[in-house]
Amino acid sequence: MFQDELKVRIDSINQEIEELLPKPRLYEDCLGDPLRYSMRGKGKRLRPLILEETYKMYGGSENDGKYLGIALEMIHNASLVHDDLPALDNDEFRRGIKTTHAEFGESIGILAGDGLLNYAYEVATTGLVESKTKDYYSKALSILANKGGIFGMLGGQTLDVAMTGKELDLKMIKFIHKGKTAALIQAAFACGACAAGASQEEIEKLMEIGLSVGIAFQIEDDILDVTSTSEVLGKPVKNDEKNHKTTYVTVKGVEGAKEDVKHLSQKAISVYDTLSAKNDFLRELILYLIERKK
Repeated sequence: MFQDELKVRIDSINQEIEELLPKPRLYEDCLGDPLRYSMRGKGKRLRPLILEETYKMYGGSENDGKYLGIALEMIHNASLVHDDLPALDNDEFRRGIKTTHAEFGESIGILAGDGLLNYAYEVATTGLVESKTKDYYSKALSILANKGGIFGMLGGQTLDVAMTGKELDLKMIKFIHKGKTAALIQAAFACGACAAGASQEEIEKLMEIGLSVGIAFQIEDDILDVTSTSEVLGKPVKNDEKNHKTTYVTVKGVEGAKEDVKHLSQKAISVYDTLSAKNDFLRELILYLIERKK
């Protein structure tokens, strides 16, 4: 069963996270504690899951996928720590527990996000030192840095904040989604394949898949924000309305947004089916993530 396989893989990724988290130290633990706290929440582990599955799909057999996958998850979690801060979304709950700043205070929350982002690259570069295929790994690391930076996730987050309270058209909303959400999902698909030595043609196809999956994933988030409950999601709902954000649902309505999610999922699968390598679990995962309920 897919759900059973999914649980096994997520458990494995959680073990990898524990292995690579910074070990407790005497004085530095005023930062180490919130950093570990933010990584131990019950996340979907979507990004390292895709990266490691894609790495295996193209024949990767070393630890390169693990280091890149966990570094990617740390970058993602750093963005969530900062996204929850009072200056941004001002959320006190995520994944059913207090957010990092709500648990440790705003100042430590800011520093914990900074620390986690930096530590992600410590993990990633440790993998580079140990890699037996440094050329492939270096290229994958470059993609990771780009998609997490000012032309990727960070740029998308900044634009999302800058446009809060303004009326946006669908073109601008998709552009924000492309950076804020899709960029790291593109990295997940492309970095794994790149580290395993896939061709540039295959990497470009995986980028295209990641873009469709990422935008659909964020549209589904917008839908769940108005149709689900805090108990199901583990975080506040009606958040976009509270923060005066124009979303995909604001412009197209719930049914229109659902139709676009369906179209994007079909597009992702159609490109996936042209890849030279195959991974049945990864194909199912693409559909599962887009059709999720939380």
